[in-house]
Amino acid sequence: MARSLWSGSLSFGLVNVPVALFSAARDLDVHFHQLHEPDGARIEIRRFCSKEDVEVGPDDIGHGYELDSGKQVVLTDADLEAVAPRKTRTIDIQSFVDADEIDPVFFDHPYWLVPIGEAEGPRRAYRLLVDAMGDRDDVALGRFVLRTKEYLVAVRVRDGLLALSTMLFADEIRPTKGLGPGGRKPAKAAVDEAVKLVEALSGPFDPSDYADEHRKRLRAIVKDKQKGGTVEAPEQDAEPAPAGDLMAALRKTMDELGSTAKTPGAKQAKGSKKKNAKGPAKAERAKSRR
Repeated sequence: MARSLWSGSLSFGLVNVPVALFSAARDLDVHFHQLHEPDGARIEIRRFCSKEDVEVGPDDIGHGYELDSGKQVVLTDADLEAVAPRKTRTIDIQSFVDADEIDPVFFDHPYWLVPIGEAEGPRRAYRLLVDAMGDRDDVALGRFVLRTKEYLVAVRVRDGLLALSTMLFADEIRPTKGLGPGGRKPAKAAVDEAVKLVEALSGPFDPSDYADEHRKRLRAIVKDKQKGGTVEAPEQDAEPAPAGDLMAALRKTMDELGSTAKTPGAKQAKGSKKKNAKGPAKAERAKSRR
């Protein structure tokens, strides 16, 4: 059983629901220790003063904030504690918004919120919130403090539970100014061909269709080395060159997919159906989350 990272209450209005926070992501990366290759001993990392060349203990480490001028302001632990967020055991919900209004770029790390305690009242309140938010496809926005940092969070319904995602603040999103694609606007014929290709490759999202291939290769190498085998570096595929004739490349890709171009009438009907079905689809999505 996973260990909770935090416990407290989810608060909205006068309702407080006791909950525990569990990480919804697992670290499955292949981790390595740094070793001294000749004797296989572990490498230790120590902190040294660059001026005195002596090892520094944790009690002698300060906090320096570098200014644009190159100078720095030194802060003590007491200085940092003076501005630390107030440590509460509450996730304060401030508002509810439609799920479609939140750009996924703001989401950071996912967690589960699970009801705690044996009392029937808090568990009933938790289930009531799950059902109410699931019916409306709403996301609750709030704040809470984990360890020493205050987070903006989004709470939504998934698989009958409340899922919490920490979020980036608006000023943490890097602006796109200066990152424009440039170049001339593509011809309509090229856009139409690209749309056909996108439609040919479109389908439902199944997370199990995507796997970490690099992790698989690393585990295979570790297994081979454990058995005393040797590893040979594979030949690297040549980097694909930019298409000289974009239209020809699009059409060739379509031919390889074995897809047929859709008629303008069919494409319009598909678009109209999608637009008209937005309301029921949203309701069905909310139903599946409960």
